[in-house]
Amino acid sequence: MSTFLPLADTYGRVHRDLRVSLTDRCNLRCTYCMPSDFADWLPSETLLTTDELMLVIEVATSLGITGVRLTGGEPTLRPDIVDIVRRINELPARPEISVTTNGIRLVDLAQPLRDAGLKRVNVSLDTLDRDRFKALTYRDRFDDVIAGLRAAVAAGLTPVKVNAVLMRGVNDDEAITLVQRAIDEGWRLRFIEQMPLDAGGQWSRGEMIKADEIFTMLSEKWTLTPVASRGSAPAEEFSIDGSDVTVGIIASVSKPFCAACDRLRLTADGQLRNCLFARDELDLRVALRDESLSEDERRAEVERRLRLVVADKLPGHGINDPSFIQPARPMSAIGG
Repeated sequence: MSTFLPLADTYGRVHRDLRVSLTDRCNLRCTYCMPSDFADWLPSETLLTTDELMLVIEVATSLGITGVRLTGGEPTLRPDIVDIVRRINELPARPEISVTTNGIRLVDLAQPLRDAGLKRVNVSLDTLDRDRFKALTYRDRFDDVIAGLRAAVAAGLTPVKVNAVLMRGVNDDEAITLVQRAIDEGWRLRFIEQMPLDAGGQWSRGEMIKADEIFTMLSEKWTLTPVASRGSAPAEEFSIDGSDVTVGIIASVSKPFCAACDRLRLTADGQLRNCLFARDELDLRVALRDESLSEDERRAEVERRLRLVVADKLPGHGINDPSFIQPARPMSAIGG
């Protein structure tokens, strides 16, 4: 491995966060993510093996990556997810490990994942109404998600963060209810603006509920005070009524935070992305499977490509540019 140099782009952003998609499969069909009959899954032979994933993560952590988040699709559908967490936790430059999940399998996996080295989870939950949950996800699994959240709290995967997307005329009447439930259960709630990453291409800028609107909704009940020192975190955090309890709002569209972005993404089929909304990817799988390379040469090539994709990172995602084109891949195939 070459002399250590941080993964810095041409705008001075040092990259410390790697999002690793373990699969594009999911056991829900959230309407803002994929159509109910979605079947355009990645061919199994294109998915990275666990050893290939580990090689990339090991090289990345040697280059200054300090946080690894496992995503999907639904990452808990990967049969060896507990072993993957354990192996990451045993790396020489051990990163902080987190998982973004829909929570359904956490009842069985929360404690084993915690024991393997997982630090925290982000769980998606857009409604507290069982019937509405079924309509939004095409699956009757609301009780499983709630049980999974409680299992995560019991296992010590704290803070347990809950991500909610408010949609106009669908669940925008639940903003206050969601925050109150989070307070009662000990979750840390974060609202996320709906982004143009759905497989059905139904996203509408005009219908999107913006961060300022969410702030106004919540301010009807609580006094929200900005929390200082956001750093590279995507959520702007607010203290509720001057307490230690906070709520976050992620304004990816209306108030981009690209200038502080320190994230890279690896898709389940081995493509490197320097932005969630990038239309270009760099193929890492071809290098990982190049049998003409020795082990050291393969590691050097992984490093070279990591540095190359960082160097090519644009100053921002350009969503608010009139020329913006939605990425060809949906969120499920990119990794959240």
